[in-house]
Amino acid sequence: MESSARGVAGLRWWIAGLIFLATLINFINRLTVSVLAPVITRDLHLSNLEFAGITNAFLVAYTASQALSGKLYDRIGNRRGFTFSIVVWSIASMLHAFATGLFSLNCFRFLLGIGEAGNWPGAAKVIAEWFPPRQRALGMAIFNSGTSIGSVVATPLIIALQVNFGWQATFLAVGALGFLWLALWLRFYHPPSEHPRITREELALIAEDRPAAVAPLPWKVLLRYRQTWAILLSRFFCDPVWWLYITWLPLYLYKVHGFSLKQIGYFAWVPFVAADAGSLFGGWASGHLMARGWSVNRARKTVIVIGMLCMCVGLLAAVAHTAAVALACIAVVLFGFQTWINNVQTMPSDYFPESAVGAVAGLGGMGAGVGAILFTQATGFVVDHFSYTPMLVVAGLLPLAGTAVLFGLGGQIKRVV
Repeated sequence: MESSARGVAGLRWWIAGLIFLATLINFINRLTVSVLAPVITRDLHLSNLEFAGITNAFLVAYTASQALSGKLYDRIGNRRGFTFSIVVWSIASMLHAFATGLFSLNCFRFLLGIGEAGNWPGAAKVIAEWFPPRQRALGMAIFNSGTSIGSVVATPLIIALQVNFGWQATFLAVGALGFLWLALWLRFYHPPSEHPRITREELALIAEDRPAAVAPLPWKVLLRYRQTWAILLSRFFCDPVWWLYITWLPLYLYKVHGFSLKQIGYFAWVPFVAADAGSLFGGWASGHLMARGWSVNRARKTVIVIGMLCMCVGLLAAVAHTAAVALACIAVVLFGFQTWINNVQTMPSDYFPESAVGAVAGLGGMGAGVGAILFTQATGFVVDHFSYTPMLVVAGLLPLAGTAVLFGLGGQIKRVV
């Protein structure tokens, strides 16, 4: 399709902004149960292990759906793929308002996981489709910052809704946000070659250094590449660090440091501001280094190591005696995680053609989900029987293992297909 003579300059950044909004809404929906955990666990008389089970009902579906969603997006395209995902997760979120006990809550969390998982391979595929290689990390940073901003917005928003309207109305309100986004998506999103408002100049820029298209690759072929396993296993080790804090931080502040629900609303968002800064830093830094002549391999790995070192500060959170020190350490950890993950999520498009990006990103998400399930369940057991300290120590060491696997198996960051 010929591009419009009156196109929108920098349209790809607007597309990245749409994906950012989807990710922000995704995280607001996801975190509602976690933010309200002090109320839910009290009212339903849930142990920490039972609360971990609620989280894992989401994670089991989320893990399976990551891989399936990646293949789905590769097959039906981003426009229809995102439509499917957001309809499923928005309905699931609203259904939480009608939960009457542990069983129904687990069912609705499972359905939410099926829908929300599609956001990540879908977003990676959109960025690969709309951005040249040298700008992809920054494009990923923009959408990925939705996780951090969503986490910042979620806590005060959800607590305000709960205090004024109750938890049922809170789920209905946050679920409805997805349908508002869907109207924007269907109105404004098209692939670059079909978009009526793209300029010829931007089409040429997007095509920069883009190899010839190849047919989608099946999983059995992708799993023959050690680069696929590098992404999958590194996320298995490192993503539990993120899940530890987004799942347990409100309960940790409530039980260990005696925070009230309002105090959680006042302070629990602080580490996620740092996470947002880490996301933007990670995307900007690798692109900046490439612009200065660094290879993709050197730039990505340098920024990944910086993120890894920041995540290891979690070891200090394990011995922090005050809430202020603990929150400061957690802020550094989340800054580091977002710096790390922003570049790792770009690597499927560094290694593989566009037609395989969704599938590889989905497999990476599956590895992340399996790691998060195991770590979340272990956290519930350990906290019930001991304390948070052992899990904080383990979370401070996991980034070393994840990064070692990523570099050892992945080798040089370059196209392999």
